[in-house]
Amino acid sequence: MTHKNPKPDDRSDNVEKLRDMVQNTIGNIEAAEETMVFAEGKEQAAIKAKNERRKESIASMRNEIEDEAAARKNGYSGNK
Repeated sequence: MTHKNPKPDDRSDNVEKLRDMVQNTIGNIEAAEETMVFAEGKEQAAIKAKNERRKESIASMRNEIEDEAAARKNGYSGNK
């Protein structure tokens, strides 16, 4: 059995990937809010709860974007 070397840590496009993820998550929130009009009771509560979790994820992703942008500015490319 042969072992392959792990891929090097390539963070060069993390900021762009994270921004795309934020935009996709915002789109998911908007779509869920549109479908919530047709939901009732537990289903509506579940949608609201999921959107709250999505908003928390967005906040985390935005913090990570700041960290990655700072690392990039300080010369970290992630390529080894």
